[in-house]
Amino acid sequence: MTSSHPPLPASPDAAERAHALLARMTLEEKIAQLGSSWPGSEQAEGDVAPMQETHLRAESFEDAVVDGLGHLTRVYGTTPVSPADGRARLDVLQAAVVDGNRWGIPAIAHEECLTGVTAWGATVYPTPLAWAASFDPATVRLMGARIGSDLRSLGVHQGLAPVLDVVRDYRWGRVEETMGEDPHVVAEIGTAYVEGVESAGAVATPKHFAGYAASRGARNHAPVSIGPREFADVILPPFERALQTARSVMNSYTDVDGIPAAADTNLFTSLLREQWGFEGTVVSDYWAIPFLHSMHRIAADEEAAGVLALHAGIDVELPHRMSFLGLAEAVRAGEVPEALIDRAAERVLRQKIELALLDIADEPRREVDLDSPANRVVAVTLAERSIVLVKNGGVLPLAPSLRRIAVIGPTADDAACLFGCYSFPNHVLVHHPDTPLGIVAPTYLDALFETLDDAEITAVAGTSVRGGETEGIAAAVAAARDAEVAIVFVGDRSGMFGLGTSGEGCDVATLDLPGAQQQLVDAVLDSGTPVILVVSSGRPYALGRAVGEAAAIVQVFFPGQEGAGALADILTGRANPSGRLPVQIPTRHAPQPGTYLAPPLALRSDGVSNLDPSPAFTFGHGLSYTRFERRIVDADTTARTEADDVVLAVEVRNTGPVRGADVVQVYVSVADPSVVQPLRRLVAFHRVDLDAGQSAVVELRLPVETFAFTGIDLVRSVEPGPITLRVAASADDDGEARQIELVGERAPAPSPRRRFPSARVR
Repeated sequence: MTSSHPPLPASPDAAERAHALLARMTLEEKIAQLGSSWPGSEQAEGDVAPMQETHLRAESFEDAVVDGLGHLTRVYGTTPVSPADGRARLDVLQAAVVDGNRWGIPAIAHEECLTGVTAWGATVYPTPLAWAASFDPATVRLMGARIGSDLRSLGVHQGLAPVLDVVRDYRWGRVEETMGEDPHVVAEIGTAYVEGVESAGAVATPKHFAGYAASRGARNHAPVSIGPREFADVILPPFERALQTARSVMNSYTDVDGIPAAADTNLFTSLLREQWGFEGTVVSDYWAIPFLHSMHRIAADEEAAGVLALHAGIDVELPHRMSFLGLAEAVRAGEVPEALIDRAAERVLRQKIELALLDIADEPRREVDLDSPANRVVAVTLAERSIVLVKNGGVLPLAPSLRRIAVIGPTADDAACLFGCYSFPNHVLVHHPDTPLGIVAPTYLDALFETLDDAEITAVAGTSVRGGETEGIAAAVAAARDAEVAIVFVGDRSGMFGLGTSGEGCDVATLDLPGAQQQLVDAVLDSGTPVILVVSSGRPYALGRAVGEAAAIVQVFFPGQEGAGALADILTGRANPSGRLPVQIPTRHAPQPGTYLAPPLALRSDGVSNLDPSPAFTFGHGLSYTRFERRIVDADTTARTEADDVVLAVEVRNTGPVRGADVVQVYVSVADPSVVQPLRRLVAFHRVDLDAGQSAVVELRLPVETFAFTGIDLVRSVEPGPITLRVAASADDDGEARQIELVGERAPAPSPRRRFPSARVR
């Protein structure tokens, strides 16, 4: 730090040092640490700044840095800027922050990083729904480490990811950002991402705490009507686990039973701090605090909204300071105890100390390659492992003898159909059409041309993703009739706030394919040529006749820049599909389907309701080009309800002709529970790769608290009695079962949980 600043307190302990510094700061200096600034956002377009009037009310950067600044918002992710130019701008901004306060304290710089760093030229990885489809925490952890390293190489300290919301309704636009409909999968995969990011020295920020994805009618920002048991058993577990590693968390926009998350003291203080012991920072989702006034209508003005949020336990207002502008006046008026300011400021200072921001005037520079070969290796591995072979009548892998192939559909030749809504191309470049993509991202059609170089490929779009045009369908049918096989690409083009068919603010009323895509599929099915349907999307869609009539169905969840090549390898057999569905594929008879965790009364009930919510393809489903046999070789028969483990050993054998990967899935069913439970609930999984003819024994260790659920008294407990553990290929597979007797008294489960299922190959 420069000599113009007074010496900072010295202590090896971050908490002690933060406390000592806080004691020397003025009220205004402490409040400054709770604010943020988004310089340049006033000129941002479209989905980067969806509510322009809020920008007009925000303080200028020059005013924001007076007395200090908590966060700098999205220096790289607002407009296209090279890493070198972005770093130079960040240095200028940080210098202004340091010079603006007498202590010389820099700001924490944060960025979006959901599918990679949201910066021009950065690797675009698969979406989180694809991470979940891989059932591969190890590769997700590697990806998180790559992303965290890239953030730090840019001088960015904190990443706003992952999304730990559990899917409750597939019509919600942000399904693509989630890790599916099962809380155990979300917890496992999400925690792996957090561990990766944090291992690189960056701060991970799980969101949206809590309940965001359970909104009424699947509308973005809509209120949530959910009972306390569902909230505790489905919504909270991923956060409970990931926040044992993550150093920050972001609130949800929604209200749960009338209480907006940004004003929920029970959520952010009683549960998060006092019960779970979380010591990191709580940052607001963008404009969530002023929304308490403008949208939730529970605060008289923006300043009152700031008071509510501070009381609840939010420490930092993002993306710029608005509602926290009035905190000093509120303290002096006796409306806010200064202790609440101290509480939040000390957390921010402690995090800055942990990040070494108070000790290093200039972070060491190194050559920055945001799309390195190492990044791309991880991207292609994850893309390949996330692709789900849903149906195969024998047409896949494609026979080498095929010579005439029709490639049909609107997602086949559009690179934007590979990316999620928070990728830089779809989030920012959509507003800069003359700017190059900045990365190499072949389309599905490009990859097929390269891979099938001996075949004659005819490409016809047939229709657009969302426009509803039908004029091109006849040409598509003609191309199919002249081909030996038709590969039909349908699905989504992700965007923001209505600019896409999937993504934030792109909710849908039904799960029919967008536009005229179903008409296109049906017409090509009528051609008589075998159809391979490739759905590249951000949510599952009802596929109509294709479920029964397509020769094969492949589900791809926005696989990122390496996804097209990965898919080509799957189609041709160079790679063996191993993805599993993290969300169910519905039928047209279930326009508002529940997830596989639906209670018994929400399942098929002949004679009671004329609507059958059964899916076309269930959670956990996925096929391979080889075959696997699973056999329970050992299992405990009893376990105590308190502090015990159940050990299950499963032999998996590859009985087919090629190397492949199986995902061992273990489901629990509870006999006669005290409150309604799903018929089956996933409690463990493990991915295992095997050569043809090879076998392995997977040992799974399940702490008894794995089987806990929230009872009549709202206490999550392990109940005595019989449970059934089922090793299966999916949620509706009978597989092989063993009954376990849980003995003892009803035992409250630890909160937060410290023990989780584990697996090893022995």
